[in-house]
Amino acid sequence: MSRYLARYMVSRYFSSASSRPLHVCIVGSGPAGFYTADKVLKAHEGAHVDIIDRLPTPFGLVRSGVAPDHPETKIAINQFSRVAQHERCSFIGNVKLGSDLSLSELRDLYHVVVLAYGAESDKDLGIPGESLSGIYSAREFVWWYNGHPDYSSLKPDLKTSDSAVILGQGNVALDVARILLRPTTELASTDIATHALSALKESSIRKVYLIGRRGPVQAALTAKELREVLGIKNLHIRIKQTDLSVTPADEEEMKTSRARKRIYELLSKAAAAAKTSEADPDQRELHFVFFRQPDQFLESDERKGHVSGVNLQKTILESVGTGKQIAVGTGEFEDLNCSMVLKAIGYKSVPVNGLPFDHKKGVVPNVKGRVVSHTSGDISQTEPGLYVCGWLKRGPVGIIATNLYCAEETVSNKLVDPENRTDVL
Repeated sequence: MSRYLARYMVSRYFSSASSRPLHVCIVGSGPAGFYTADKVLKAHEGAHVDIIDRLPTPFGLVRSGVAPDHPETKIAINQFSRVAQHERCSFIGNVKLGSDLSLSELRDLYHVVVLAYGAESDKDLGIPGESLSGIYSAREFVWWYNGHPDYSSLKPDLKTSDSAVILGQGNVALDVARILLRPTTELASTDIATHALSALKESSIRKVYLIGRRGPVQAALTAKELREVLGIKNLHIRIKQTDLSVTPADEEEMKTSRARKRIYELLSKAAAAAKTSEADPDQRELHFVFFRQPDQFLESDERKGHVSGVNLQKTILESVGTGKQIAVGTGEFEDLNCSMVLKAIGYKSVPVNGLPFDHKKGVVPNVKGRVVSHTSGDISQTEPGLYVCGWLKRGPVGIIATNLYCAEETVSNKLVDPENRTDVL
Protein backbone atom coordinates (compact mmCIF):
# COMPACT_ATOMS: atom_id res chain seq x y z
CA MET A 1 0.00 0.00 0.00
CA SER A 2 1.33 3.48 -0.86
CA ARG A 3 1.96 5.87 1.99
CA TYR A 4 -0.57 8.30 0.48
CA LEU A 5 -3.34 5.71 0.31
CA ALA A 6 -2.52 4.54 3.82
CA ARG A 7 -2.69 8.09 5.16
CA TYR A 8 -5.99 8.64 3.34
CA MET A 9 -7.54 5.48 4.74
CA VAL A 10 -6.45 6.17 8.29
CA SER A 11 -7.47 9.82 8.15
CA ARG A 12 -10.87 8.80 6.70
CA TYR A 13 -11.51 6.58 9.71
CA PHE A 14 -10.29 9.37 11.93
CA SER A 15 -12.58 11.96 10.37
CA SER A 16 -15.62 9.73 10.88
CA ALA A 17 -15.05 9.88 14.62
CA SER A 18 -13.35 13.25 15.03
CA SER A 19 -16.24 14.67 16.98
CA ARG A 20 -15.63 12.15 19.73
CA PRO A 21 -13.49 13.27 22.66
CA LEU A 22 -10.79 10.61 22.36
CA HIS A 23 -9.41 8.92 19.26
CA VAL A 24 -6.80 6.21 19.79
CA CYS A 25 -4.62 4.42 17.26
CA ILE A 26 -3.15 1.05 18.21
CA VAL A 27 -0.31 -0.23 16.01
CA GLY A 28 -0.34 -4.02 16.01
CA SER A 29 -3.30 -6.38 16.07
CA GLY A 30 -1.93 -9.15 18.25
CA PRO A 31 -2.98 -9.91 21.84
CA ALA A 32 -1.36 -6.75 23.23
CA GLY A 33 -3.17 -4.60 20.67
CA PHE A 34 -6.61 -6.15 21.13
CA TYR A 35 -6.42 -6.27 24.91
CA THR A 36 -5.46 -2.58 24.86
CA ALA A 37 -8.37 -1.76 22.55
CA ASP A 38 -10.78 -3.60 24.82
CA LYS A 39 -9.50 -1.74 27.90
CA VAL A 40 -9.71 1.67 26.16
CA LEU A 41 -13.26 1.08 24.93
CA LYS A 42 -14.37 0.11 28.43
CA ALA A 43 -12.45 2.91 30.18
CA HIS A 44 -13.74 5.72 27.98
CA GLU A 45 -17.26 5.34 26.61
CA GLY A 46 -16.70 8.06 24.00
CA ALA A 47 -13.42 6.73 22.65
CA HIS A 48 -12.95 5.39 19.15
CA VAL A 49 -10.12 2.97 18.48
CA ASP A 50 -8.41 2.25 15.17
CA ILE A 51 -6.18 -0.83 15.08
CA ILE A 52 -3.70 -0.85 12.21
CA ASP A 53 -1.44 -3.68 11.11
CA ARG A 54 1.02 -4.28 8.31
CA LEU A 55 -0.73 -7.57 7.49
CA PRO A 56 -4.17 -7.76 5.85
CA THR A 57 -5.48 -9.98 8.65
CA PRO A 58 -5.59 -9.39 12.43
CA PHE A 59 -4.65 -11.38 15.56
CA GLY A 60 -0.87 -11.41 15.22
CA LEU A 61 0.82 -13.93 17.50
CA VAL A 62 -2.39 -15.90 18.10
CA ARG A 63 -2.70 -16.51 14.37
CA SER A 64 0.96 -16.95 13.41
CA GLY A 65 2.78 -17.87 16.63
CA VAL A 66 0.62 -20.51 18.32
CA ALA A 67 1.33 -24.11 17.29
CA PRO A 68 -1.44 -25.61 15.13
CA ASP A 69 -1.87 -28.51 17.55
CA HIS A 70 -2.78 -26.06 20.33
CA PRO A 71 -6.27 -24.99 19.23
CA GLU A 72 -7.31 -24.22 22.82
CA THR A 73 -4.76 -21.38 22.92
CA LYS A 74 -6.34 -19.80 19.85
CA ILE A 75 -9.70 -19.41 21.60
CA ALA A 76 -8.60 -15.85 22.44
CA ILE A 77 -9.46 -14.98 18.82
CA ASN A 78 -13.16 -15.19 19.77
CA GLN A 79 -12.74 -12.39 22.31
CA PHE A 80 -10.64 -10.32 19.92
CA SER A 81 -13.26 -10.73 17.20
CA ARG A 82 -15.89 -9.28 19.50
CA VAL A 83 -13.64 -6.27 20.13
CA ALA A 84 -13.07 -5.81 16.38
CA GLN A 85 -16.86 -5.81 15.82
CA HIS A 86 -17.44 -3.08 18.41
CA GLU A 87 -19.12 -0.06 16.89
CA ARG A 88 -16.30 2.21 18.11
CA CYS A 89 -13.48 -0.01 16.86
CA SER A 90 -12.04 -0.31 13.35
CA PHE A 91 -9.34 -2.58 11.92
CA ILE A 92 -7.20 -1.28 9.06
CA GLY A 93 -4.83 -3.80 7.50
CA ASN A 94 -1.98 -3.49 4.99
CA VAL A 95 -0.59 -0.37 6.68
CA LYS A 96 3.04 -0.52 7.69
CA LEU A 97 4.35 1.91 10.28
CA GLY A 98 7.55 3.55 9.09
CA SER A 99 6.93 3.23 5.35
CA ASP A 100 3.20 3.71 4.66
CA LEU A 101 2.80 6.05 7.60
CA SER A 102 5.38 7.63 9.85
CA LEU A 103 5.04 7.79 13.60
CA SER A 104 4.87 11.58 13.46
CA GLU A 105 1.98 11.40 10.97
CA LEU A 106 0.06 9.06 13.26
CA ARG A 107 0.65 11.33 16.21
CA ASP A 108 -0.73 14.23 14.17
CA LEU A 109 -3.89 12.27 13.39
CA TYR A 110 -4.65 10.79 16.80
CA HIS A 111 -4.95 11.98 20.38
CA VAL A 112 -3.18 8.83 21.57
CA VAL A 113 -0.96 6.30 19.78
CA VAL A 114 -0.24 2.92 21.41
CA LEU A 115 2.54 0.87 19.85
CA ALA A 116 1.91 -2.85 20.28
CA TYR A 117 3.59 -4.33 17.21
CA GLY A 118 5.59 -6.88 19.19
CA ALA A 119 8.90 -8.44 18.18
CA GLU A 120 9.27 -9.21 14.49
CA SER A 121 12.99 -9.99 14.41
CA ASP A 122 15.38 -12.40 16.11
CA LYS A 123 18.41 -12.39 18.35
CA ASP A 124 21.71 -13.42 16.77
CA LEU A 125 24.33 -15.73 18.22
CA GLY A 126 27.17 -13.84 16.56
CA ILE A 127 29.23 -16.95 15.83
CA PRO A 128 30.98 -18.09 12.61
CA GLY A 129 28.79 -19.68 9.94
CA GLU A 130 25.53 -18.17 11.13
CA SER A 131 24.65 -17.01 7.60
CA LEU A 132 24.85 -20.53 6.09
CA SER A 133 21.69 -21.77 4.40
CA GLY A 134 19.76 -24.35 6.38
CA ILE A 135 19.92 -22.18 9.51
CA TYR A 136 16.64 -20.53 10.47
CA SER A 137 15.22 -18.78 13.46
CA ALA A 138 12.44 -20.62 15.26
CA ARG A 139 10.22 -17.61 14.49
CA GLU A 140 10.70 -18.12 10.74
CA PHE A 141 9.89 -21.81 11.04
CA VAL A 142 6.83 -21.17 13.21
CA TRP A 143 5.55 -18.52 10.80
CA TRP A 144 6.16 -20.96 7.92
CA TYR A 145 4.02 -23.78 9.35
CA ASN A 146 1.34 -21.30 10.43
CA GLY A 147 1.01 -19.81 6.93
CA HIS A 148 2.34 -16.32 7.68
CA PRO A 149 2.63 -14.49 4.31
CA ASP A 150 6.22 -13.40 4.98
CA TYR A 151 7.42 -17.03 5.12
CA SER A 152 4.96 -19.06 3.07
CA SER A 153 7.70 -19.55 0.45
CA LEU A 154 10.31 -20.70 2.98
CA LYS A 155 11.71 -24.10 2.06
CA PRO A 156 13.29 -25.59 5.19
CA ASP A 157 15.68 -28.43 4.46
CA LEU A 158 13.80 -31.48 5.74
CA LYS A 159 15.24 -34.07 3.36
CA THR A 160 19.05 -33.92 3.30
CA SER A 161 19.64 -35.84 6.54
CA ASP A 162 17.72 -37.49 9.34
CA SER A 163 18.82 -34.97 12.00
CA ALA A 164 17.83 -31.44 13.00
CA VAL A 165 19.30 -29.30 15.77
CA ILE A 166 17.30 -26.82 17.84
CA LEU A 167 19.34 -24.33 19.84
CA GLY A 168 17.38 -23.51 22.98
CA GLN A 169 15.19 -25.41 25.41
CA GLY A 170 12.26 -23.09 26.00
CA ASN A 171 8.64 -23.56 25.01
CA VAL A 172 9.19 -22.29 21.46
CA ALA A 173 11.95 -24.88 21.03
CA LEU A 174 9.55 -27.57 22.25
CA ASP A 175 6.87 -26.34 19.84
CA VAL A 176 9.07 -26.70 16.77
CA ALA A 177 10.45 -30.04 17.98
CA ARG A 178 6.91 -31.32 18.43
CA ILE A 179 5.90 -30.26 14.92
CA LEU A 180 8.95 -31.99 13.45
CA LEU A 181 8.33 -35.21 15.38
CA ARG A 182 4.55 -35.54 15.68
CA PRO A 183 2.97 -37.93 13.15
CA THR A 184 1.60 -35.99 10.19
CA THR A 185 -1.62 -37.99 10.45
CA GLU A 186 -2.23 -36.10 13.69
CA LEU A 187 -1.13 -32.75 12.27
CA ALA A 188 -3.53 -33.19 9.36
CA SER A 189 -6.49 -32.58 11.68
CA THR A 190 -5.09 -29.20 12.80
CA ASP A 191 -5.05 -25.85 11.01
CA ILE A 192 -1.38 -26.21 9.98
CA ALA A 193 -0.61 -24.57 6.62
CA THR A 194 -1.11 -26.92 3.67
CA HIS A 195 2.36 -26.30 2.26
CA ALA A 196 3.94 -27.14 5.63
CA LEU A 197 1.96 -30.35 6.05
CA SER A 198 2.98 -31.49 2.57
CA ALA A 199 6.65 -30.82 3.31
CA LEU A 200 6.51 -32.56 6.69
CA LYS A 201 4.93 -35.64 5.11
CA GLU A 202 8.07 -35.99 2.97
CA SER A 203 10.48 -35.11 5.79
CA SER A 204 13.49 -37.33 6.48
CA ILE A 205 13.96 -35.88 9.97
CA ARG A 206 13.91 -38.66 12.55
CA LYS A 207 16.19 -37.22 15.23
CA VAL A 208 15.84 -33.83 16.86
CA TYR A 209 18.47 -32.48 19.26
CA LEU A 210 17.44 -29.82 21.80
CA ILE A 211 20.62 -28.04 22.91
CA GLY A 212 20.87 -26.14 26.20
CA ARG A 213 23.81 -24.26 27.72
CA ARG A 214 22.81 -25.21 31.25
CA GLY A 215 21.37 -28.30 32.90
CA PRO A 216 17.92 -29.89 33.24
CA VAL A 217 17.22 -27.95 36.45
CA GLN A 218 17.64 -24.66 34.54
CA ALA A 219 15.71 -25.60 31.38
CA ALA A 220 13.50 -22.63 30.43
CA LEU A 221 10.36 -24.59 29.62
CA THR A 222 7.10 -25.37 31.35
CA ALA A 223 5.92 -28.72 32.69
CA LYS A 224 2.79 -28.59 30.54
CA GLU A 225 4.75 -28.23 27.29
CA LEU A 226 7.24 -30.86 28.39
CA ARG A 227 4.51 -33.39 29.20
CA GLU A 228 3.00 -32.89 25.77
CA VAL A 229 6.20 -33.57 23.84
CA LEU A 230 7.03 -36.55 26.09
CA GLY A 231 3.61 -37.97 25.27
CA ILE A 232 4.09 -38.13 21.49
CA LYS A 233 3.38 -41.65 20.23
CA ASN A 234 6.37 -43.81 19.28
CA LEU A 235 8.89 -41.16 20.30
CA HIS A 236 12.07 -42.33 21.98
CA ILE A 237 13.51 -39.86 24.52
CA ARG A 238 17.28 -39.79 24.91
CA ILE A 239 19.06 -38.04 27.80
CA LYS A 240 22.59 -38.81 28.97
CA GLN A 241 22.55 -40.05 32.54
CA THR A 242 25.54 -37.84 33.40
CA ASP A 243 23.51 -34.77 32.39
CA LEU A 244 20.94 -35.61 35.07
CA SER A 245 23.45 -35.44 37.92
CA VAL A 246 22.65 -32.59 40.28
CA THR A 247 24.89 -30.44 42.44
CA PRO A 248 24.12 -28.86 45.82
CA ALA A 249 23.43 -25.62 43.94
CA ASP A 250 20.92 -27.44 41.74
CA GLU A 251 19.26 -28.90 44.82
CA GLU A 252 18.95 -25.42 46.27
CA GLU A 253 17.35 -24.12 43.06
CA MET A 254 14.79 -26.93 43.16
CA LYS A 255 14.02 -26.20 46.81
CA THR A 256 13.10 -22.63 45.93
CA SER A 257 11.26 -23.46 42.69
CA ARG A 258 8.60 -26.14 42.59
CA ALA A 259 8.34 -25.71 38.79
CA ARG A 260 12.03 -26.48 38.26
CA LYS A 261 11.83 -29.51 40.50
CA ARG A 262 8.84 -30.82 38.54
CA ILE A 263 10.62 -30.36 35.20
CA TYR A 264 13.68 -32.20 36.50
CA GLU A 265 11.48 -35.03 37.74
CA LEU A 266 9.73 -35.34 34.38
CA LEU A 267 13.03 -35.47 32.49
CA SER A 268 14.49 -38.02 34.91
CA LYS A 269 11.40 -40.21 34.62
CA ALA A 270 11.50 -40.03 30.81
CA ALA A 271 15.19 -40.98 30.78
CA ALA A 272 14.55 -43.93 33.09
CA ALA A 273 11.65 -45.16 30.97
CA ALA A 274 13.75 -44.94 27.81
CA LYS A 275 16.48 -47.13 29.37
CA THR A 276 14.06 -49.98 30.01
CA SER A 277 12.38 -49.86 26.58
CA GLU A 278 13.75 -51.26 23.36
CA ALA A 279 14.41 -48.65 20.69
CA ASP A 280 12.72 -49.32 17.36
CA PRO A 281 15.00 -48.39 14.43
CA ASP A 282 12.03 -46.71 12.75
CA GLN A 283 11.15 -44.77 15.90
CA ARG A 284 11.71 -41.04 16.01
CA GLU A 285 14.06 -39.67 18.65
CA LEU A 286 14.16 -36.52 20.76
CA HIS A 287 17.54 -35.88 22.36
CA PHE A 288 17.78 -33.45 25.28
CA VAL A 289 21.41 -32.30 25.21
CA PHE A 290 22.50 -30.28 28.23
CA PHE A 291 25.71 -28.42 29.09
CA ARG A 292 26.54 -27.49 25.48
CA GLN A 293 26.73 -24.14 23.69
CA PRO A 294 27.25 -23.50 19.97
CA ASP A 295 30.71 -22.26 19.03
CA GLN A 296 30.39 -22.26 15.25
CA PHE A 297 28.34 -23.69 12.42
CA LEU A 298 29.99 -26.15 10.06
CA GLU A 299 29.78 -25.86 6.28
CA SER A 300 29.05 -28.87 4.10
CA ASP A 301 31.84 -30.10 1.82
CA GLU A 302 29.33 -31.38 -0.72
CA ARG A 303 26.96 -28.40 -0.63
CA LYS A 304 28.88 -25.17 -0.44
CA GLY A 305 27.16 -22.50 1.61
CA HIS A 306 24.94 -25.00 3.43
CA VAL A 307 25.17 -26.03 7.06
CA SER A 308 26.28 -29.59 7.83
CA GLY A 309 26.52 -29.43 11.60
CA VAL A 310 27.22 -27.47 14.76
CA ASN A 311 30.46 -27.33 16.72
CA LEU A 312 29.48 -27.38 20.40
CA GLN A 313 31.53 -26.40 23.41
CA LYS A 314 30.95 -28.27 26.64
CA THR A 315 29.97 -26.12 29.61
CA ILE A 316 29.88 -26.26 33.37
CA LEU A 317 27.81 -24.20 35.79
CA GLU A 318 29.29 -21.57 38.05
CA SER A 319 27.37 -19.88 40.84
CA VAL A 320 27.02 -16.11 40.64
CA GLY A 321 25.03 -14.03 43.06
CA THR A 322 22.27 -15.55 45.14
CA GLY A 323 21.00 -18.87 43.81
CA LYS A 324 21.95 -18.23 40.18
CA GLN A 325 24.18 -20.38 38.01
CA ILE A 326 25.61 -19.46 34.62
CA ALA A 327 27.16 -21.64 31.92
CA VAL A 328 30.90 -21.31 31.35
CA GLY A 329 32.79 -22.93 28.49
CA THR A 330 35.30 -25.66 29.34
CA GLY A 331 37.39 -25.52 26.17
CA GLU A 332 36.23 -29.02 25.14
CA PHE A 333 34.44 -29.29 21.80
CA GLU A 334 32.42 -31.80 19.80
CA ASP A 335 30.59 -31.78 16.47
CA LEU A 336 26.94 -32.62 15.91
CA ASN A 337 25.96 -33.34 12.31
CA CYS A 338 22.66 -32.11 10.88
CA SER A 339 21.15 -30.55 7.77
CA MET A 340 18.94 -28.00 9.52
CA VAL A 341 19.38 -25.74 12.54
CA LEU A 342 16.61 -23.79 14.26
CA LYS A 343 17.66 -21.00 16.62
CA ALA A 344 15.14 -20.73 19.45
CA ILE A 345 17.17 -18.14 21.35
CA GLY A 346 14.68 -15.30 21.53
CA TYR A 347 12.82 -12.63 19.58
CA LYS A 348 13.62 -8.93 19.43
CA SER A 349 11.66 -5.81 18.60
CA VAL A 350 12.70 -3.29 15.97
CA PRO A 351 12.52 0.51 16.28
CA VAL A 352 10.91 3.03 13.95
CA ASN A 353 12.02 6.59 13.20
CA GLY A 354 11.11 9.02 15.93
CA LEU A 355 10.68 6.38 18.61
CA PRO A 356 13.02 6.21 21.63
CA PHE A 357 14.53 2.74 21.74
CA ASP A 358 16.81 0.79 24.05
CA HIS A 359 18.81 -1.34 21.60
CA LYS A 360 20.47 -3.34 24.34
CA LYS A 361 17.21 -4.43 25.96
CA GLY A 362 15.21 -4.37 22.73
CA VAL A 363 12.36 -2.35 24.24
CA VAL A 364 11.00 1.18 24.19
CA PRO A 365 11.92 3.05 27.39
CA ASN A 366 8.70 3.52 29.31
CA VAL A 367 7.14 4.03 32.69
CA LYS A 368 4.26 1.57 32.98
CA GLY A 369 3.54 2.01 29.29
CA ARG A 370 4.12 5.74 28.89
CA VAL A 371 7.00 6.28 26.47
CA VAL A 372 10.02 8.04 28.00
CA SER A 373 11.87 10.48 25.73
CA HIS A 374 14.77 11.06 28.12
CA THR A 375 15.75 10.62 31.74
CA SER A 376 17.58 13.06 33.97
CA GLY A 377 18.55 11.61 37.33
CA ASP A 378 15.42 10.10 38.82
CA ILE A 379 13.09 12.14 36.61
CA SER A 380 11.74 10.63 33.39
CA GLN A 381 10.31 12.89 30.69
CA THR A 382 7.39 11.13 28.99
CA GLU A 383 6.03 11.69 25.48
CA PRO A 384 2.46 13.07 25.48
CA GLY A 385 -0.01 10.74 23.82
CA LEU A 386 2.53 7.99 23.09
CA TYR A 387 2.32 4.58 24.79
CA VAL A 388 3.59 1.02 24.37
CA CYS A 389 2.21 -2.38 25.27
CA GLY A 390 3.27 -6.00 24.90
CA TRP A 391 6.75 -7.20 23.94
CA LEU A 392 7.74 -3.73 22.77
CA LYS A 393 7.09 -2.56 26.31
CA ARG A 394 8.45 -5.39 28.47
CA GLY A 395 10.50 -7.62 26.14
CA PRO A 396 9.55 -10.99 24.56
CA VAL A 397 8.44 -12.77 27.72
CA GLY A 398 5.18 -14.16 29.03
CA ILE A 399 2.19 -15.96 27.57
CA ILE A 400 -0.81 -14.55 25.69
CA ALA A 401 -2.66 -13.77 28.91
CA THR A 402 0.32 -11.74 30.16
CA ASN A 403 -0.68 -9.10 27.62
CA LEU A 404 -4.00 -8.65 29.40
CA TYR A 405 -2.31 -7.35 32.54
CA CYS A 406 0.21 -5.43 30.47
CA ALA A 407 -2.61 -3.66 28.59
CA GLU A 408 -4.45 -2.95 31.82
CA GLU A 409 -1.38 -1.21 33.23
CA THR A 410 -0.81 0.85 30.08
CA VAL A 411 -4.40 2.00 29.79
CA SER A 412 -4.71 2.80 33.50
CA ASN A 413 -1.55 4.93 33.33
CA LYS A 414 -3.34 8.16 32.39
CA LEU A 415 -3.95 7.08 28.78
CA VAL A 416 -7.52 8.39 28.79
CA ASP A 417 -6.68 11.60 30.69
CA PRO A 418 -7.10 14.77 28.58
CA GLU A 419 -3.77 16.27 29.73
CA ASN A 420 -1.87 13.31 28.26
CA ARG A 421 -3.24 13.55 24.74
CA THR A 422 -1.67 15.29 21.77
CA ASP A 423 -3.46 17.84 19.64
CA VAL A 424 -4.68 16.49 16.30
CA LEU A 425 -4.98 17.94 12.84
